[in-house]
Amino acid sequence: MQIFLLSFFVFVASSLPLPPDHDALMKLKAGMLGPGGAGLDDWRETSWHCSFSGVACDSDARVVSLNVSFVPLFGRLGPEIGLLKSLVNLTLSGCNLTGGLPPDLSRLRNLAVLNVSNNAVSGEFPEEVAGGLNELQVLDVYNNNLTGRLPVQVAKLKKLRHLHFGGNYFYGEIPEAYAEIVSLEYLALNGNGLSGKIPPGLGRLKNLRHMYIGYFNSYEGGIPPEFGSLSSLVRLDMASCNITGEIPATLGNLKQLDSLFLQVNHLHGTIPAQLSGLRSLKSLDLSLNELTGEIPESLSELRELTLLNLFSNHFVGRFPAFVAEFPNLEVLQAWGNNLTFELPEGLGRSGRLKDLDVGFNRLTGTIPRGLCAGGKLERLMLMSNGFFGPVPEELGECKSLKRVRIGDNFLNGTIPTGFFNLPLADMLELGDNYFSGELPARMSGEKMAIVILSNNDLTGSIPPAIGNITSLQNVVLDRNRFTGTIPSEITELRQLSKLNLSGNRISGVIPPELARCTSLAAIDFSENNLTGGIPPELTDLEDLDTLKLAGNRLSGEIPAAMSRMRSLTCLDLARNDLSGEIPVGGQFRIFNETSFAGNPGLCGPPLRSRCSGRDVSDRRNLASSFLSRLLLVLGSLLIVLVPSVAALVKAKRAYDSRRKSKAWRLTAFQRLDFRAEDVLECMKDDNIIGKGGAGIVYRGSMPDGVDVAIKRLVGPTGGRNDRGFSAEIRTLGRIRHRNIVRLLGYVSNKEQNLLLYEYMPNGSLGGRLHGSKGAHMQWDTRYRVATEAARGLCYLHHDCSPLIIHRDVKSNNILLDSDFEAHVADFGLAKFLQDAGASECMSAVAGSYGYIAPEYAYTLRVDEKSDVYSFGVVLLELITGKKPVGEFGDGVDIVRWVRKTTSEVADKSTAVLAVVDPRLSGYPLSGVQHLFKVAMRCVEETSTKRPTMREVVHLLTNPPSPPPNLLTI
Repeated sequence: MQIFLLSFFVFVASSLPLPPDHDALMKLKAGMLGPGGAGLDDWRETSWHCSFSGVACDSDARVVSLNVSFVPLFGRLGPEIGLLKSLVNLTLSGCNLTGGLPPDLSRLRNLAVLNVSNNAVSGEFPEEVAGGLNELQVLDVYNNNLTGRLPVQVAKLKKLRHLHFGGNYFYGEIPEAYAEIVSLEYLALNGNGLSGKIPPGLGRLKNLRHMYIGYFNSYEGGIPPEFGSLSSLVRLDMASCNITGEIPATLGNLKQLDSLFLQVNHLHGTIPAQLSGLRSLKSLDLSLNELTGEIPESLSELRELTLLNLFSNHFVGRFPAFVAEFPNLEVLQAWGNNLTFELPEGLGRSGRLKDLDVGFNRLTGTIPRGLCAGGKLERLMLMSNGFFGPVPEELGECKSLKRVRIGDNFLNGTIPTGFFNLPLADMLELGDNYFSGELPARMSGEKMAIVILSNNDLTGSIPPAIGNITSLQNVVLDRNRFTGTIPSEITELRQLSKLNLSGNRISGVIPPELARCTSLAAIDFSENNLTGGIPPELTDLEDLDTLKLAGNRLSGEIPAAMSRMRSLTCLDLARNDLSGEIPVGGQFRIFNETSFAGNPGLCGPPLRSRCSGRDVSDRRNLASSFLSRLLLVLGSLLIVLVPSVAALVKAKRAYDSRRKSKAWRLTAFQRLDFRAEDVLECMKDDNIIGKGGAGIVYRGSMPDGVDVAIKRLVGPTGGRNDRGFSAEIRTLGRIRHRNIVRLLGYVSNKEQNLLLYEYMPNGSLGGRLHGSKGAHMQWDTRYRVATEAARGLCYLHHDCSPLIIHRDVKSNNILLDSDFEAHVADFGLAKFLQDAGASECMSAVAGSYGYIAPEYAYTLRVDEKSDVYSFGVVLLELITGKKPVGEFGDGVDIVRWVRKTTSEVADKSTAVLAVVDPRLSGYPLSGVQHLFKVAMRCVEETSTKRPTMREVVHLLTNPPSPPPNLLTI
């Protein structure tokens, strides 16, 4: 019976005329979906609109709520929205909507919530909307592309509680009128391009609980003292917005405040003692400013603190003992100051401490025993201080530790055995101390990636148990007094990238089994007592960049196969007992005398000494010389004959060209559901998306809904008028790599070729980074793009046969798809090296100014390392946000500017902050430092000092210090 009644009511409902809101919703759907889009599938003409997903109605079937979030629509909000007269809640968040906001929104007189955050809405915010919605309580347009000045009319909305204009491109000053929105509880203007002075009148907003006005904004002046009157304020975030002056003492009046974020500014002076009034404060971040003086004792009143960040300032005096009394303290970072005396003995006894970083100060004394009393300590960072004495054994039992960095101190005694058995630790840095004794016989760290014990006084043999730490990537044990042999178990470390045992007393032979460690990029066994020969098996290490074996007693010949090690750029075999002829060709062309000096039995060109007797290579050289002379004679004859023949051929070819068909033909490298005619129809000026020296690029929308990029090379490119086409077609036609732009096919006739690429919606890295949206390209995206582009170049350099050199690596040739994944593009200048170990001499300098490697510009010699240099410039662009040239004065490019600027910073540990893009926020300092180091290695003046792209990929995907969770700027 119930089923019958339900069916009856459905029948009756379907037979009634649909309310006007139904038609409005269907029109809205048509506009929001975009071309060829999908979504809102249950919004159908024949369905009851109140049952649509995201739609709620009142008793009269009028729509009161339209809440659709995180559904990819890609269209725009149409003017039909104004027809939903009863609408109270309009939430369209994360839907990829574009276009402007329709003024028709002002007709929604009952609207209380307007949320279009996390879209791509553009244009200015309509003033009629800003001032016409008298019932509005929530206005949220966070993370869009809105521009213009902040709408003053918003001040008329007397019921407004939540206002979020953050993450857009608004510019100009904060309107003074915003101080009249007395109902406001939440104000977010962060992440724009605002300037001018911060209105003191905002201090009259007595109901305000949250204020976010930092990040990318660049104000004049300082923090208004009037902000001390914001009695309801819970969170004040003014980080990274160029504020100057001193911290107003009046902020101490904010009794409800739980978070005060003022980091990355230019604040100076001392910390006001009056901040002791912030009795509810849990998070205080004053890092990366220019604050001076001592840390006031009055801060001991802040008993609720869980986070205290004071790093990278100029604080002096005794390290505050009262921090040990904070019962809830979890994060304490004060590195990069001039703090003295010892850490308080009771630090950590509360049992809550997770993160302690006080490196790069002038602290002394012993390490407190109770730092891990609660078993929660994750990061112990004490490097570059004056701590002395032994490390407490209790820390060796701290199973929560993930990172231990206590190098460059005066610590002594034995290393706690437990350090080598921490289940979560990934880094153990104890170098430059006075540790003695032997390493433990038991090791089992499951996640340990980096062990640095260099420059201590450790003795005994390297324990075989080191092979149990299978996740090890870097093992640095140099400058100790280790004896015995290299344990064979070390060859089980299949992820090992760097192995440094130099400066010890190790004897025996080099284990041939090291070839099993296929990820090895650097081996340094120099200054030991090793004997035997260089194992030929080492030549199988395809990633090996550095091999240092100097100062041993090695004998025998240098394996000839070493010349074929493409990645090898640093070789030192000096001061051994090696003999025979030094291999020639390949990588050995870049090594000079210093690599082989001190081996009386060696001979060959690098040592300027001839081996006895004329060998095969001499005979080949004679034959080559004779052939060169013969070719010279024949070439002279050709010079006379060719012009005459060419004139006749040219006339015939012109006739044949006119006679032959000019029809276009599509050649596909995969299945394509469109024709040549469809491509040609898109060759219109309105569809141009890029122009460059290599050609013009159009966006083409094919009938099957697929967008393609069509590249028309400049000038005639058919037949013999190649101009880069053959290089691109040979290169891209066979490449299958996710970080190389994919060539779908090409359309050609007898005169021209049009290349068809997959379309990249987010354009080029250069356009994105240096354009108006660069501010929204934050650190995680930049680092990921760097890694992905490196993978693409690595594929060209190492996995193609013959290898491929790009010759025009730049940010404009790194394209970004819809997910911002990077794809290396434009191989119009690509060349193949038939001899993988040789460089090729080009007839003219190719590439783009600012990216060209020094040796390329001067000698016209190009090899893989020329691409590496160009890629290093791209990395500097990602870090600084600046273009390679044009921003630093005549004759100065980004490489020279970065070197000069960072060299003038006294504290080298944070020198990168002098050049980092001011638009960046929330980035991990250690991550930026790591990328900066990689970039500077890539732009070394001498090509042999640069890493290979394979090594670059390894460095980027295996950073020695993964960004800590809370060390952000």
